[in-house]
Amino acid sequence: MPGTSAPTTAVIGAGISGLTTSKMLADYAVPFTCFEASDRVGGNWAFGNPNGHSSAYQSLHIDTSKYQLSFKDFPMPDDYPDFPHHTQIKDYLDSYADAFGLREQIEFGNRVLSARRLEGGGWEIDDEAGATRHFDLLVVANGHHWDPRTAQFPGEFTGESFHSHHYVDPWTPLHLMDRRILVVGLGNSAADITVEVSQRALRNRVTLSTRSSAWVVPKLMFGKAADMNYRTNPHLPMSWQRKVAQWGQRLTASDPTLYGLPAPNHKFFEAHPTQSGELPLRLKSGDVTPKGNIARLDGSTVHFEDGTSSDFDVIIYATGYNLTFPFFDPEFISAPENRIDLYKRIFKPGIDDLMFAGFAQATPTLFPFVECQARLIAAYAIGAYLPPSEAEMREVIKADDERYMGHMLDRPRHTHQLDYFVYEHDIRTKELPAGRCRAQARHRTQQVPA
Repeated sequence: MPGTSAPTTAVIGAGISGLTTSKMLADYAVPFTCFEASDRVGGNWAFGNPNGHSSAYQSLHIDTSKYQLSFKDFPMPDDYPDFPHHTQIKDYLDSYADAFGLREQIEFGNRVLSARRLEGGGWEIDDEAGATRHFDLLVVANGHHWDPRTAQFPGEFTGESFHSHHYVDPWTPLHLMDRRILVVGLGNSAADITVEVSQRALRNRVTLSTRSSAWVVPKLMFGKAADMNYRTNPHLPMSWQRKVAQWGQRLTASDPTLYGLPAPNHKFFEAHPTQSGELPLRLKSGDVTPKGNIARLDGSTVHFEDGTSSDFDVIIYATGYNLTFPFFDPEFISAPENRIDLYKRIFKPGIDDLMFAGFAQATPTLFPFVECQARLIAAYAIGAYLPPSEAEMREVIKADDERYMGHMLDRPRHTHQLDYFVYEHDIRTKELPAGRCRAQARHRTQQVPA
């Protein structure tokens, strides 16, 4: 546990979460080392990242507008479009790292192979360079969009298949022209890839299959980024706001049944919505055939639950990712079914020298969410913040899970969902002030003579 002197800190990963945490630790004069397996910063946004952790494809643009995505202390350039291309996001992260002098503390090409907690506290880290290092604190920021999760169906498919994580363009990893293609899933990546491979010039026959379906929200409203109209109010009951948002879908034409897709098995915001202005047009134009869930696979034939079947050459699984920590002993820390109990999505109760950054599906965006987390992490490192007792942490975890996810579908994709606006308000107005008081009370207790 941090004391009066700043503890040495290891940060695993130099993606969004690792960079932001590193910047905040530097602001608070906390000595740290950031371990990055790749030769560059950016993580998921570093297209073609040598560490294999990037799921960016050639045509990828952000789904959340730059106005919602920017770090509060480092806005995106004014000349960026509302929805920048992934290369611009990478440039932005490079500029962020350079502006705050972060590269000097990042060890590129030096993956953490093993992280072991020492008896009595502190961490022993084996790195790829062959060294064993010791640190007082460990911050895990290795991301949660790099270990693909593939749906399992009865039977066997004898055609070719791959996960959307490996999709680059219609020619990589497979030549997707004059093919019968089935895309499984209805998240943002599924929508983008379906739109791209269904272009008439490619002469593909494209089918989109979904189990739960999804509300398909537009990226633009009234000529502006649609998410500029979205902001939850932490002072009003969330159930009321969800009802208003559900009613509002009539105005945005987000009901997927309008485009031939199955009806969602959930109300709006009971699962993560899909943002796409082009998918509805592709469906309405006959370029994409909508289907429900798959019943079974039989050679090149896929049977659907509606009793129909079709033959395919390729299946693209856009079915999400696993939370994975390859440097931990699984018996020490793991996330079965993507579930890991973290206080404020940061602290593992009972382990006071371990923190996690970026492990949430934050609506509407991840960037300011991890920036908010980083402030609390840095305050903890210098002893200016203290979480409550282990028992209270566990109670709050249950309450927060119910608050953010009690209304959500019980799916691995939604085990770490939260609303950024509500979360940020809670951290800024409640948790940080309360944690400061707890830290001060402990400091006074330690100063009392025996």
